[in-house]
Amino acid sequence: MAQVSLVKLSSVLNRDVTSLGKQNLFDPNPETCWNSEQGTPQHILVEFAPCVRIHSVCVQFQGGFAGKDTRLIDMDRKEEICALFPDDNNKVQVLELPKNEQGVARRRIKLQFATSTDFYGRIVVYSLDFKGSVADDVELPAKTTNDSCASDAVITIV
Repeated sequence: MAQVSLVKLSSVLNRDVTSLGKQNLFDPNPETCWNSEQGTPQHILVEFAPCVRIHSVCVQFQGGFAGKDTRLIDMDRKEEICALFPDDNNKVQVLELPKNEQGVARRRIKLQFATSTDFYGRIVVYSLDFKGSVADDVELPAKTTNDSCASDAVITIV
C-alpha cells in the first residue's frame, strides 16, 4: 500500500484548516471537504511514499465548484502529465491517465485547476483518491520534509 506522505494546498477558505483543510480530502466522511479561497489557479500537491504508478484520479467535487482546465503535473520532472476533464457535478469521477503515462513511477504530483466553474474561482473537493500500483522497483528520491504538512492517509494503490 502506498501512503500519502505530504499534502499541500494552494489555499483554504478563511484559513479554516480545521474544518475545510487537506485532511478532508482523504477521510471517509462524505460530509467533509477541502474548500479553497476564491481566485485562480488553485492546486493540490500530493507526495507519495513509496513512488507510485497512477492509472487514474478519482475526485468528487461539489457541483458548481468544480475544477476546469485541470492539469496533472509531475513535480519531480517539472512536466505536465496530462489534461483532465472533470464534469461539474457531485459524483465521484474516475479520470483516466493516458496509457503511456500509467507505467511511469511518480513521487510528487500536482492537480492544478486553472479555472473553476464557480464565478469566484473557488474549488470544493469532497474526496480524492488515486488508483494504480506501488513502484517497488524505483528508489525514492530525496524526500521533502515538512511535518506540519504530513498526512497519514492511505490510498488505494495496490
